[in-house]
Amino acid sequence: MRTFSQLIGMPVYCHPGKNIGIISDFCFADDGHISGMIVHQRAFLKKSFFISLQKVMAFGSEGIIVSDGNCEQKPPKHSVRFVHDSVFGKMVLSDTGDALGLLHDVCFLEKMGTIIAYETTDGFFSELTEGKRLVRSEQPPSLGEDAIIVSVYE
Repeated sequence: MRTFSQLIGMPVYCHPGKNIGIISDFCFADDGHISGMIVHQRAFLKKSFFISLQKVMAFGSEGIIVSDGNCEQKPPKHSVRFVHDSVFGKMVLSDTGDALGLLHDVCFLEKMGTIIAYETTDGFFSELTEGKRLVRSEQPPSLGEDAIIVSVYE
């Protein structure tokens, strides 16, 4: 199990060992699973591209290894990005309407792309005092324009 914050900024290598960039974001598919990641190339002309989760061979402590450096240029249509689309910081509600806090991080199973928990906070000042909660859910989230709805009562 990993969290987005553990992986953002981590280097990505293609299988022969060439560094192809660093992780800058994650993409959610329509069904709420992680479809892949956005990699930012460290080049003169800054360029970002999408790597499908199926191309990841290993999630290590010092880097991520992908099967090849041939990557898609854009995320799949209808995907939502964690940082770019401001999912980070949105209100998390239970499917019964209870406020669970603001989304701070996402815990997921690397190989499957399955989200298993959400780390929430009550706001900026509670982050400074470690006021974070872990909200577990086995169902995919509903990613709305103003809030994220999760099923916490299985």
